[in-house]
Amino acid sequence: MTILFAGTPAFAVPVFEAVAQRFGVAAVLTRADSPQGRKHVLTPPPVKAAALARGIPVLQPVRLREDLASLRAVGADLMVTCAYGQLLTQEALDMFPMGVWNVHASLLPKYRGAAPIAAAIAAGEEETGITIMRTDAGMDTGDMFLQERLPIGGEDTCGTLSEKLSALGARLICTALERISRGDVVLRKQGEGTVCRKTVRTQADFTRPAREVSALIRALSPEPLAYAVCGELTLNCLDARVVQGSGPAGAVLAASPKEGLIVACGEGAVRLCEVQPAGGKRMADTAFCNGGRLKRGDIFDKPAL
Repeated sequence: MTILFAGTPAFAVPVFEAVAQRFGVAAVLTRADSPQGRKHVLTPPPVKAAALARGIPVLQPVRLREDLASLRAVGADLMVTCAYGQLLTQEALDMFPMGVWNVHASLLPKYRGAAPIAAAIAAGEEETGITIMRTDAGMDTGDMFLQERLPIGGEDTCGTLSEKLSALGARLICTALERISRGDVVLRKQGEGTVCRKTVRTQADFTRPAREVSALIRALSPEPLAYAVCGELTLNCLDARVVQGSGPAGAVLAASPKEGLIVACGEGAVRLCEVQPAGGKRMADTAFCNGGRLKRGDIFDKPAL
């Protein structure tokens, strides 16, 4: 079977590599190159870089629905998608006689949409997983084929959990393709679903319970990040743990190289284990506290209403 792979971010690279190595990929469909960093250097998507390293042709239509001819020219029997970033029209779906199969990073029908990994962490879920589904014209609403669960650790950030789920997705799509090639497919309809939106940079609200504050910080790490403000200091928060402690919400309970940076919440307290001062480098809280920019009793601001 001839396979077209559609994907864009780093999450999709292990999935692409597994499919390319085991089954071969005729062409890759990905998003356009985009400006990155402070200098806005035009940078190819990670999947494009991986495809070019293997000598595989790359398609980058700005609006897929306006350039379906390039897809049709590949002559693929089947398409695998993983975090591609554009909805497929029915006309596009109908090009592939063996179907379009999506690797989705949640236990569908929960967390359809743009940020399922972050949504699961922020919601305090104890597990997530990968769903292989046959894509339809909706937003992650297609019939489900395979599903495998993965625990969410209390130390997981969106970044670390993404790596685990990417590896799981790479393995599960290969199992799915083997079965599809044999005609061994049984699909299940999805029930009522939940939709998650794209994540945005968010100010931590220390009036919330510590478990919610920790979950938000980990869900938004390594990007777009949660942040905290204390006077003139803006502190990006990359990792947090729930710890024992009490005090006025937002109060700094500890800020030393020995204890780290601990902040009281509406219930309990959190340790901000990894931080990044605005304009500075990311560092452990113990290293940050060496600078003496915060002291016990300082109060982090509440988010504006």
